[in-house]
Amino acid sequence: MPEGLEAEIWRAAIEVTVGRTIIDAWVDERVAPPGFAAAVRDLRITAVRRAGKVVLVDTDGPTIGLHFGMTGRVVVDGSAPIERLSYASDRDDAGWNRLLLWTGPSDQPPAVRFNDPRRFGHISLDPDLSGLGRDMFVITPSELRAVLARRRASVKAVLLDQHVVAGLGNLCADEVLWWAGIAPHRAGDDVTAEETRRLVTVMRRRLRVMLRRGGSTTGVIDPRVRAELPGCPRDGAPLRRSRIGGRTAVWCTAHQR
Repeated sequence: MPEGLEAEIWRAAIEVTVGRTIIDAWVDERVAPPGFAAAVRDLRITAVRRAGKVVLVDTDGPTIGLHFGMTGRVVVDGSAPIERLSYASDRDDAGWNRLLLWTGPSDQPPAVRFNDPRRFGHISLDPDLSGLGRDMFVITPSELRAVLARRRASVKAVLLDQHVVAGLGNLCADEVLWWAGIAPHRAGDDVTAEETRRLVTVMRRRLRVMLRRGGSTTGVIDPRVRAELPGCPRDGAPLRRSRIGGRTAVWCTAHQR
C-alpha cells in the first residue's frame, strides 16, 4: 500500500511535467471536487512536491493534491514508476482510472494517470495539509521526543500518526522499529531519549535505502516475512504478529525491547 516512500517515487516521476501546460483533463467526479477538470485546464505546471503521503502538483493556479489511499498509483507519460503495489491488483484496468491530465496531443498517453481499483484515494485542489507533522526524512530527535514524552499510546501508533511524523506508514514503521530494537507496543513515554535518537537515525538512513530500492516493501520486514513469520533475520528469534492501534505489527521477540 502506498506510503511516503511511494509518494516520493511518484513525485520524482511527475517532475518531468514541470513547465508543461495541462491541455485537457478528465476526472472521476466521485473522488474529486466539483468542477475539477475545468479548473485545471490551460494551467502551467510549475513544481511537484510531496507532503507526507500526498503528492502536490503546483500550477500557476490551484495546487492539485494526489491522495493515494490504499491502492492508488500513478503512471507518467505512459510509464509506471512502480509497476505493482503489494496487496493490490497487478491489473491495469482503464475502469480504475480516476484522473487523466494531458499535456500533449490527445492521441498520446496522458502525462499523468491516477489509477485506483478500490477508490479509496482522491484528488483535491489546494488541500489544507497544515495538520501534518514533520516529514519522516527531517524530523529531529528532540521533536519526536517532545511528542513521545507525553503520549501513553504505543510508540508505533505515535509513529503512524500523520500529525506527528508525516509519510511514515505501517510497513516503514515496523522496519525502523526493527532496526532501532524497539518493541512496537512500548508506550511512547517509556521510550528513552537515547532510544529516540537511535530511532530517528534509523529513520533517516534506512528509509533512504528503501527509497533507492523501490519503496516500502523492500525492507527486512517485507511482505513475505510478514506473511510467513520466519526467524528474525538478525538473531533467529521468533517473529510475532500483533494488532497495535488497529494495524498489524511484525516484530522480534528478542532484540526489540
